[in-house]
Amino acid sequence: MTSRPRLGIGVVGFGWMGQAHSRSAARISSLFPERIFDTDLIVCGDNVPHRQDQAVDGFGFREATADWRAVVDHADVDVVYVTAPNMMHEEVAVAAAEAGKAVFCEKPVGGKPDQTVRVAAAAAAAGVITGVGYNYRWAPLVQHAKHLIASGALGEITNYRGRFFSMYGADPMGLLSWRFLVDEAGYGVSSDILSHAVDLAHMLVGPITTVSGTMETFIKDRPLPRAGGTHYDRGTPGDPTGVVTNEDYAAAMVVFENGARGTFESSRAIIGPESQMAFDVYGTKGALRWNLETMNELEVFLVDEVGTAPRGYTKVYAGDRYPYHGHFVPGDANSIGYEDLKVIENYEFLTAVASGEQHQPGFAEAVDYVSFQTAWLRSCEAGTWQTVVPLGADGGGGA
Repeated sequence: MTSRPRLGIGVVGFGWMGQAHSRSAARISSLFPERIFDTDLIVCGDNVPHRQDQAVDGFGFREATADWRAVVDHADVDVVYVTAPNMMHEEVAVAAAEAGKAVFCEKPVGGKPDQTVRVAAAAAAAGVITGVGYNYRWAPLVQHAKHLIASGALGEITNYRGRFFSMYGADPMGLLSWRFLVDEAGYGVSSDILSHAVDLAHMLVGPITTVSGTMETFIKDRPLPRAGGTHYDRGTPGDPTGVVTNEDYAAAMVVFENGARGTFESSRAIIGPESQMAFDVYGTKGALRWNLETMNELEVFLVDEVGTAPRGYTKVYAGDRYPYHGHFVPGDANSIGYEDLKVIENYEFLTAVASGEQHQPGFAEAVDYVSFQTAWLRSCEAGTWQTVVPLGADGGGGA
């Protein structure tokens, strides 16, 4: 039997995302025989009693607690996952870093850009390994798209279109959960889902230098939540309501450092797209497009230099020839799912922790996004193009 170091896992916040990370960490041993570590679910922190019971009885955590500080301070915890509501991220992540733990934080690392910068500065000062939840990077066909672009198969990249359209906030009867409140979530879709679209563009095309932005809140009031209610739960006509205080919609025109032009859109209040996290990339020799709703398909258009081949996009199906797909299912066109991306993400992050190397994307990449977001916010207010200024790691410069 191979002897591997055991990484003790602590999770703060045991809603859907905390559970997804916990399941993913536990699945690694059965899916990645080449791993250089094993995982041990030590302690889960959540202030909802039935979630504490579920963490122990259903997931196999050794213990659960209502006090997140007990997770951060636990002697057997090596890695802290921060999956609590956004405005808690800074306090928990900074405490975990100062306790010497590796820290994985779901995006946004801070509810607002200045918080993200302070968290990144604290982690850098503590010298701990960090990770951020930009899990769509790990879709096998997204990794293949990255390879095609880097190889020059598409030629010089000229245009990029990124978007994340979701219906999770399209129902006016959807409850006024923390996600719709600037004091609890920070900004709205620009932090929640636009960040994914821009992060993929950073990975695939490179930095953005200038931006022109706009935003809107289409559903301005929502029914007040009941105890334990989420944004997926519904109120009824006549229920008391409260004011939505962050944005439903965000859009931008951008210029990339390499000269390419791009557009981004994101909405949680749109009708039609259920979870359309998608991008189109256009180059001088070809193009490609990918959509989370059909995540096991990539469409590729390559220019025929001879000029005799039929024109059009070719549909490429995911399969075990692409990164990590074969760990879940063999062959071609046998699909993997959303949570499999979380397993890959956790495998990559925990491998970095076990090897003592910084993971990508980490808090530095989170700062890259909020640097863009800060310029976008300035543009929305001023109505003019704004320069993206990299925010420093000294806690200053955020919005």
